[in-house]
Amino acid sequence: MMNLPRIDQVSLRERAYRILQRAIVRGELPPGTRLRDQELAAQMGLSRTPIREALQRLEDEGLVRTAPRSQTVVVPVEARSAQEAFVVVAALHALAARCALPQWQPSDTTALRQANAQLLDALEAEDPEGAISADDAFHGVFLERSQNRELARAVAGLMPKVRRLEWLQFSSLRGRASVSQHAAIIEAVQGDPERLAQMVEENWRSLGSLIARSLQGV
Repeated sequence: MMNLPRIDQVSLRERAYRILQRAIVRGELPPGTRLRDQELAAQMGLSRTPIREALQRLEDEGLVRTAPRSQTVVVPVEARSAQEAFVVVAALHALAARCALPQWQPSDTTALRQANAQLLDALEAEDPEGAISADDAFHGVFLERSQNRELARAVAGLMPKVRRLEWLQFSSLRGRASVSQHAAIIEAVQGDPERLAQMVEENWRSLGSLIARSLQGV
């Protein structure tokens, strides 16, 4: 008999989690949507157990909330949530830049320039997926060069909430100053680590403020 790879419960849980997370982040499951584990299991062809475990992870990330009578819903998007999330993310990315600079390589600068060019192209093309991917790539250079797994893990736990805010508010971000801010950050990698960290933090904080103002209708 042919030997087939075994699909274990862990991989099913991870797949369910990623599918649901992606749908929430992209707004395909909008705020207020009720998530019933039985219905989700039927749609994905899974048992209810990996769905429930995936929903628990999403609740830990602040993307869903379990209401009375065990109703799980996609959480609303709020200005305060945006402000709180971006303050923490900004500090973590600033720390990544500070840790990365002493180990910096010329190839890292090249990667930053490429990611920023891709960000500009995506913003001009009104392509949210491309813009978010390019922004991830840009800041990912600092995270990778920092070589700090705990820092990377902390950032990863917050980014789904941040990316959801960017997806839902993309129309207000097309004219944002991130491309020019990124260009200044690229020039700063040759200088003082503290100055670089401040610039990276301000880049994230300004994005958070822009989204918060958009949510407030300002």
